[in-house]
Amino acid sequence: MSPLNGFVYMFSRVPSTPFLEPSFFPELAQIKAHWETIRVEAIALHEASKIQAAGVYNDIGFNSFFRRGWRRFYLKWYDRPHPSAVAQCPNTVSILQKVPTVKAAMFAMLPPGGVLTLHRDPYAGSLRYHLGLVTPNDDNCAIIVDGQRYSWRDGEEVVFDETYLHWAENKTDKTRIILFCDIERPMKYRWAQAFNHAVGGFLMRAATSPNEMGDRTGGLNRAFKYLYSIRLVGKRLKAWNRIVYYIVKWLMFGGIAVAIFWRY
Repeated sequence: MSPLNGFVYMFSRVPSTPFLEPSFFPELAQIKAHWETIRVEAIALHEASKIQAAGVYNDIGFNSFFRRGWRRFYLKWYDRPHPSAVAQCPNTVSILQKVPTVKAAMFAMLPPGGVLTLHRDPYAGSLRYHLGLVTPNDDNCAIIVDGQRYSWRDGEEVVFDETYLHWAENKTDKTRIILFCDIERPMKYRWAQAFNHAVGGFLMRAATSPNEMGDRTGGLNRAFKYLYSIRLVGKRLKAWNRIVYYIVKWLMFGGIAVAIFWRY
């Protein structure tokens, strides 16, 4: 992603800093203005246990988070609202659809004691927007971006660049629920904006993950379901017998090589 990200940073209309002022994105004000409406639908989902981990291995982007208690309910993913979200969160979806720069959105829950370890996102074409909905309102529940700390508060917003190393923790006894959005990065020129829009959409739509049956699953996640299952079998085989594991592994690699070069 480095060449793509270099292009994005070169033509970005906003600073390349860990945190950005929400005032750079005036269109987001209408989301914040309706935060209590959005909060009502988030609470209803949470009480119905609909903010949850993926039921199968079909969320490549956030798979590692689930082991740490993090949960999500997708509202839209790169332009398309999820049918399950339209049915269960009509007001939130309607609000988000009026803001074209919101490319993806979800409700994200971090439980008491939850920690998301240090990570960074690969593509700089978007920026991350968090709006506090149900938070501990406590400095011990925070996200740390490039060493700078921000504590979530109900009804308050923050924008940051997710390509910086960041991590999060909830060292309280209360659950944190936020509105989590990807915002298309503003570019200096129309042609650069069009390029970023097209590339971002192409790359990220493949990572669409469903909430329920009837929601779309992107190609990356359809493949990930099978690849991760194979990985789990390999881990179990390695734990049982390392020699057998490596024999099977190299036989598989050999089979792939034969399949590729056989016709030559």
